[in-house]
Amino acid sequence: MSRPADTADLFQPIRLGELTLANRIAMAPLTRSRAGRGDVPGPMNAEYYAQRASAGLIISEGTQISQQGKGYAFTPGIYSPEQEAGWKLVTDAVHARGGKIAAQLWHVGRISHPDLQENGALPVAPSAIRAEGQAFTESGFKPLETPRALDTGEIAGIVAQYRHAAGVARRAGFDAVEIHGANGYLIDQFLKDKTNLRTDRYGGSVENRIRFLLEVVEAVTDVLGGGRVGLRISPVSPANDIADSNPMAVFGPAVEALNRFNLGFLHVVEGATGGPRDVAPDFDFLALRRAFNGLYMANNGYNLDLAVQARREDRADLIAFGRPFISNPDLVERLRSGTRLAEADKATFYGGDAQGYIDYPAAA
Repeated sequence: MSRPADTADLFQPIRLGELTLANRIAMAPLTRSRAGRGDVPGPMNAEYYAQRASAGLIISEGTQISQQGKGYAFTPGIYSPEQEAGWKLVTDAVHARGGKIAAQLWHVGRISHPDLQENGALPVAPSAIRAEGQAFTESGFKPLETPRALDTGEIAGIVAQYRHAAGVARRAGFDAVEIHGANGYLIDQFLKDKTNLRTDRYGGSVENRIRFLLEVVEAVTDVLGGGRVGLRISPVSPANDIADSNPMAVFGPAVEALNRFNLGFLHVVEGATGGPRDVAPDFDFLALRRAFNGLYMANNGYNLDLAVQARREDRADLIAFGRPFISNPDLVERLRSGTRLAEADKATFYGGDAQGYIDYPAAA
């Protein structure tokens, strides 16, 4: 399958803040849309994550920090007592199998629909710009609508939602959290000039556009400490109809500004999310790695060969694998031993029941 995996340290333990991870392989967040009533995780979700506990670090599927932050049907939340109890089932199950798990804190911003919002409200965003695409609602796919631009005075309230969600994650037993700042969702919408046309202190200059991100990071690290917090970014990904005219000029200063919070890791989508790695060949991902003081987690299209090469060349500390974990709950061992990977059934990626979720077997 590949060169011998033991030539790299991919399968050796690594320190992440106060945590010791069993290996350098992370399970990337994967939306599966299988939360129960009230967006509450249940026993089936606990079994799904426990099956994958051999990853050095599991990053949970996106978990909305409020009803307003929800963008897809059947995704879990992390703000109510019932959701906290549901996630405690998950973290207990992962820990029982020796794993570590982080909650991904998520606000989708404009990538939502009134059907998913409280009282049918419009989704919110930095600016009232509609994204091309469709929303996955409980009654099917519907075109995205033009969001409502946030008033300046409302932004502190959303930062408070992140703070509250971090506290819920801590009480639910998560080892860490990852702030979702990627893929065209709310934080990314503030960062990039295609979606941020504001003229207040959150728009215009790079310093202003990164302000919301830094306020969120400050709130979450106040609760958990920096070493248990990571951030996911996707500087050049066009996911969810987003772009920036000069991404290096935004993400370089943003990453440097993060260092005062002593974050545990920076999770970077290198290229188009779930697509080509070379959509912006001039973007310098290594510059972000050099600028960041914590661990650098590389993501997007990695296989064993690329992961081993990245470690040999010291281009990343951790490697995130996404879709291979769906059909290979024992992915780490399969990569270590060179065992053939199972193919996933794409028809069961989103929504449904145990089929295509917890019924993929480990290798014999």
